[in-house]
Amino acid sequence: MLNNNNKTILVTGCAGFIGSNFVPYFLDKYPNYNLVNLDLLTYAGDLENLKECENNPRYKFIKGDICNRELIEFIFNEFDIKGVIHFAAESHVDNSIKNPGVFVQTNVNGTFTLIDVAYKYWMDKPFVYKSNYQDCRFHHISTDEVYGTLSEDPNDLFTEKTPYAPNSPYSASKASSDMIIRAYNETYGLNTVITNCSNNYGPKQHDEKLIPTIIRNALKQNPIPIYGDGKNIRDWLYVLDHCKGIDLCYHNGKTGETYNIGGRNERTNLQIVNRICEILDEKLPLVTGTSVPMGWTKVQFPKSYKELITFVEDRAGHDRRYAIDATKLENELGWKADENFDTGIVKTISWYLGKYNAKG
Repeated sequence: MLNNNNKTILVTGCAGFIGSNFVPYFLDKYPNYNLVNLDLLTYAGDLENLKECENNPRYKFIKGDICNRELIEFIFNEFDIKGVIHFAAESHVDNSIKNPGVFVQTNVNGTFTLIDVAYKYWMDKPFVYKSNYQDCRFHHISTDEVYGTLSEDPNDLFTEKTPYAPNSPYSASKASSDMIIRAYNETYGLNTVITNCSNNYGPKQHDEKLIPTIIRNALKQNPIPIYGDGKNIRDWLYVLDHCKGIDLCYHNGKTGETYNIGGRNERTNLQIVNRICEILDEKLPLVTGTSVPMGWTKVQFPKSYKELITFVEDRAGHDRRYAIDATKLENELGWKADENFDTGIVKTISWYLGKYNAKG
């Protein structure tokens, strides 16, 4: 049973990567909040990610779909929801290329359902909040991919003023959901905030993503697939730094504003895979040097994990570069990333070595 004296926030999709890092951080920091986590547990969600929270009396998990309006209305009424932090989304670009309809359904229709229920529960009419709901806020978690792609000029960065130009079904669905949030702020006066983040990495990320894929294949000594020429650039943000940014924006961000959260850690995919291989070469050196007879053939073991890197056909519509200017968040709310890529990737690899039962 949740603590009735606490304010209760609905968080969505928190059995996934970012949310499952956010929930334990938030519960630990704020003893005066309850969290209700609504997650459909699609392939990307795993309750094992929240094992440390399952017995917390201020946390409740509900399995369900954000598109299910009846369920969302029940949750608001049953738990008297006074805030929403909306993580839930289909997020893998490759999957959006194969099956875009799922992304529109979850990311667009699901976001609309959530914010429309919140508006009707918290407000009597446009710009008039009910007396007990004056401080209720809807925080929408988005992505830098809504801005499209950048040139390779290091001074060319995404800001909150960058026009939207999404290039994949995934980013188009997220851009659409951002516009719905904006409309509810402008039309109805709903207290909203949007955060657009750069590429996250860290513990609990799904195996399909780039960094877990590199680590997993390296440990199995399988080919490590890298799209195209490997020179696509991303700005990498350690997941706990992202969680701290969300916390700041939820509590202190200005209503109707967007805040970009980025790590100022630009790397090409090739730099990422090379650095991971170098760390694994130190932590788990390969058996090297000898050719081993196997039947009539000889197998040469690789001397470095880098020898496993394999370039594969590029992704359709693959954006060349993303990079975020987080100046607004840093100056207005005092956020700064605690991890740079060199420290964060070591922590990340150590976590995955534990997950994959590798000794390093």
